[in-house]
Amino acid sequence: MGSVAELPKPWIETPLIRSIPLSRAAGCNIFLKLENLQPSGSFKSRGVGNMMFRAAAAYPSQNVHFFCSSEGNAGLACATSAIALGAKATIVVPESAAPAVIKRLRDVLGATVVQTGENWPEADAYLRTVLLAPENQPPNTVAVYVPPFDHPDVWAGAAIMIDEIALQMPPVTPVDAIVCSVGGGGLLNGVMEGVERHGKLLGRGGLPPKVLALETVGADSLNASVRAGEHVKLPAITSIAKSLGATRVSAKSWEWATTRENLISTTVTDAEAALACVRFLDDMRVLVEPACGATVVTAYNGDLKRHVGKGLSDEEWATRNVVLVVCGGSNANLDVLQEYRETYSTQV
Repeated sequence: MGSVAELPKPWIETPLIRSIPLSRAAGCNIFLKLENLQPSGSFKSRGVGNMMFRAAAAYPSQNVHFFCSSEGNAGLACATSAIALGAKATIVVPESAAPAVIKRLRDVLGATVVQTGENWPEADAYLRTVLLAPENQPPNTVAVYVPPFDHPDVWAGAAIMIDEIALQMPPVTPVDAIVCSVGGGGLLNGVMEGVERHGKLLGRGGLPPKVLALETVGADSLNASVRAGEHVKLPAITSIAKSLGATRVSAKSWEWATTRENLISTTVTDAEAALACVRFLDDMRVLVEPACGATVVTAYNGDLKRHVGKGLSDEEWATRNVVLVVCGGSNANLDVLQEYRETYSTQV
C-alpha cells in the first residue's frame, strides 16, 4: 500500500440533473442523483469505497486483502475499490448470483470469487466463519471484512451524496423529499445521516426533507418491520430485486424508522419496479435494475403525490422539488429489460 496521502478515493462526485420527462410524469420537479455513474455502476462505491479507504489508510505499510459477501453490487464495488487502492479482493457470492456479475468480478476486475450458499446470508456466514478464520490467513497480510451495508463507515460514505446535493441544488431551491431504495439499509442510513446534517437548510421552511424509502414486495424487510411494529426478519426473499435481498434490515435503519417522522416506508410490486426500468430507459437512456426501479417508479405511479404531496393542490404540487437517488445496479441489460416488458406489461 502507498502512503495515506497517495490513496485515491474509490468513488466520484455524481451529477444532479433535473429530468423533464419524469417531472412531467410526476407533476412536480424531479431531480436525479446519478449514482449509476459511480465506478462500480452503483451507489455502493460510496459506502463500500469509504469503508475500504479508511481501512487501507489504517494499514499504510501492510498488504491488505479485502473480503466481501454480495449478491452483486457490493461485491463489484469492493473489487473496483480494491483496484483503486492497489489491494486484493475476494468476493463470496451465493448460488443465485448472476453469471454476468461473476464473470465481471473475475475476468474484468480480477477478484477471487467464491460461490457458495443458497442466498446472501449463507454466503456471508461462510465468508466470516471459514475464509476469515485466523488459520486461513496468509502471513504478512491484513484481512479486512467489508460488510455490504451494516457499518458506520458505509453509511458515512453514502451520506456524502447528501453533502453534494446540498451544493448542487439550484440556489433558493428547497428539497421537499429524497427518494431511495432500501435493501439492508446502507443507502438509507447514509441518506438519513446526511439529512440530519443538512436538513434544516436543505428542506423547506426550516423542516428537513421527507425521505421516502422504497422496497419491492418480497424484499421488504423494513416495511414488514414497520407494519409489525417490531424489527422482524423475512422468511425468504421472493422479489426479483435481489439487490434488495436482506431478510432483516439493519438495526440502524429500524432505529431511523422509529425515531424520525420524516422517514416514510412504502413498497411497490416487482411489476412496477421492472416496468419502471423499461420506461426509464426510454425516457432517460439510462439502464438500471429493479432495485433502482423501485425508486424511479414513484415518479410514474403517483406515489410521490400520495406520500409527499398529500393535501396539496396540483398547482402547489407543481412547485415541489424531489430528488430520486438513481442507485444503478449490475443486474440489468437490454435482454433482461425486454423480458420485463413482455412479462409484466399486462400486470400494471
